[in-house]
Amino acid sequence: MSCETLGIGLAGFGTVGTGVLKALERNASLISDRTGGTVNLVVRRILVRDPSKPRDFVFPSEWITTDAMNLIDDPAVDIVVELIGGTTHAFDLVAAALRAGKPVVTGNKALLAERGVELFAISRETRTSIHFEAAVAGGIPIIKTVQESFVGNRIHSLIGIINGTSNYILQRMTDAGLGYPEALQEAQQLGYAEADPTLDVNGWDAAHKAILLASLAYGFAIDPKEVYVRGIEMVREIDIKFAKQLGYVIKLLCIVREHSDGVIELRIQPSFIPKSHILASVNGVFNAVAVHGDAAGESLFYGRGAGQDPTASSVVADVVEAARGLRQPECHRGFLPYRTDGKLLPIEETSTPYYVRFEVTDRPGVIAEIATVLAQDGIGISGTHSPVDTENPDAPFVDMVFLLHTLPFGKLRDALAKVEALPSVNARPVVFRVENLK
Repeated sequence: MSCETLGIGLAGFGTVGTGVLKALERNASLISDRTGGTVNLVVRRILVRDPSKPRDFVFPSEWITTDAMNLIDDPAVDIVVELIGGTTHAFDLVAAALRAGKPVVTGNKALLAERGVELFAISRETRTSIHFEAAVAGGIPIIKTVQESFVGNRIHSLIGIINGTSNYILQRMTDAGLGYPEALQEAQQLGYAEADPTLDVNGWDAAHKAILLASLAYGFAIDPKEVYVRGIEMVREIDIKFAKQLGYVIKLLCIVREHSDGVIELRIQPSFIPKSHILASVNGVFNAVAVHGDAAGESLFYGRGAGQDPTASSVVADVVEAARGLRQPECHRGFLPYRTDGKLLPIEETSTPYYVRFEVTDRPGVIAEIATVLAQDGIGISGTHSPVDTENPDAPFVDMVFLLHTLPFGKLRDALAKVEALPSVNARPVVFRVENLK
């Protein structure tokens, strides 16, 4: 069989785009050998915003364009790789490429989580595939795993750490005793956090990834507005220290779990997890996803969740898959919903034990006041703790920690609204779930 040359159009040439071009050139012969010598992948066009920007990779100037349609309409471009980010221009570009019959590879989790339903509909209509391994967990092949390796499994749960920036910040707070602002600043200086880290630290980067995983695992489209998301901004040194004392670490967790009635629990939030659990040892910018299938049992997927080379690795793998799909167009890849009755469990009905921290006026009777309100709502208390601030022993306010038995979150939220109204409570309570991960 003769070798066919397929042209790649790179839309976006930042860190990942540069990594993709380097990987394609560095491993061209290896990729050709592994595809039976039938495919030769060559970059033909690169879409950039500023052609005059200095770049650390030399390529022919005729590759450059600032017009997305120029890239899509180029007959030398067979596969489009979208790396521009965002959900507006990226949507237009991906939709146009699909309508032009050109397979798309993207790492844009926000685009797929928020507008994927529209794009996958176009993909089905045009019988043109869309590939998105790089959208979740960098170089970890978790999308392919859920779509293909677990196709014969009912997936009971996917639980993981899927944002490296938050994981790095929490680790530095835990291991080095840094405060949140200092740990964030260090992450930015090392290039692990963007100048604007909002989506990483507020939980929404992880949420977009979790939505994609849940959609693939359970077969229905998920509205981001229905997903409960909390970030790490409220984590303080006292929470880290108290977690250590209790035998836990704090991680920003993605919880996706099917209940016995078929309803799906989906939430993202910083949580206490036991030090003995394998996810507790996932540190730095690494990601990990534990998948529980009814046939396969427990499987753990671990690796770098971001960065030029890991993300480029996933993009190139998808480009090769797209190239194969051009030869076998009936083998469509993407999100093919097979349920119309899928439903998320309301966050109010999700249940775990809790750690709750209150900032209170330092005076006798405060514990009894809070405990009385909780007891009136039928909430069990497993322990209380009031750490001593050795640096400021005469401070008028102190932190009071309550450990609560398992209860529905809605019930807790109602009770905390009453506690917050007490004169002795000076700020909104800070809540962490205590996860047993069984």
